[in-house]
Amino acid sequence: MNKVKVGVVQMSCVRDKQENLDKAITKVREAAAKGAQIVCLQELFTSLYFCDVEDYDNFDLAEAIPGPSTDALSAVAAELGVVIIASLFEKRTQGLYHNTTAVLDADGSYLGKYRKMHIPDDPAFYEKFYFTPGDLGYKIFPTKFGKIGILICWDQWYPEASRITALMGAEMLFYPTAIGWATDQDEETNKDQYNAWQTIQRSHAVANGVPVISVNRVGYEQDGAMKFWGGSFVTNAQGRLLYLASHDQEEVEVVEVNLQETDYFRKHWPFLRDRRIDSYGQITKRFIDED
Repeated sequence: MNKVKVGVVQMSCVRDKQENLDKAITKVREAAAKGAQIVCLQELFTSLYFCDVEDYDNFDLAEAIPGPSTDALSAVAAELGVVIIASLFEKRTQGLYHNTTAVLDADGSYLGKYRKMHIPDDPAFYEKFYFTPGDLGYKIFPTKFGKIGILICWDQWYPEASRITALMGAEMLFYPTAIGWATDQDEETNKDQYNAWQTIQRSHAVANGVPVISVNRVGYEQDGAMKFWGGSFVTNAQGRLLYLASHDQEEVEVVEVNLQETDYFRKHWPFLRDRRIDSYGQITKRFIDED
């Protein structure tokens, strides 16, 4: 396909898991009604962002993948004829959990999952308490509407992750994410943080010549201490913004991306061709020194 319509679902969440799932399904239907062919939901959309605390009870939010949520979404995908990208808290086995995104094709079939590779451990983002680092490697999924690469939130800061996924043949990069501002921060810090977040992801589009779709949550959580900053966006294969969401509203937007632009931009700005892969051996080192 030359052009694909992607649906961005930016929403707030509540404590009730079923209510969040039902809300997400309603918004997938809204996106499909607007013409979406691929709909991306935000990171861990069935719950509040629970990683602000280290609480063993939060493990009860996890589920098998495939499991109840993917079953419900598979039925919706088949009914509407859309691809659904669903970020979920995976219980792999007793005591082993992942931050995982499942991909459901337009006929409802389960195409597989990607487990988040980079796991943060910052104040209010204590993900290493909950999530085992991904062990499936980087992946692409051959959907009805194109080959898509999935990366999750903290992965978005790493050009190595986007590069490898693009080199595997991804025609689009999707980033389900959950990031926000501490409400006691000043506005200048807020702007700097958001701009850094958007810039690094747009650079992945430029460096790899593929569209990037980043879908973030919105709303106040953590008893008002955190404002998830929304700001979801879609770029073309040169990093140009095609859509930019607000910082404080739920939004369902459908954006057409032109996959043929990848060939054009890679020919005219041949960053992919001109890579000196013979000089990159040291990238596997933690730091380049004598130790």
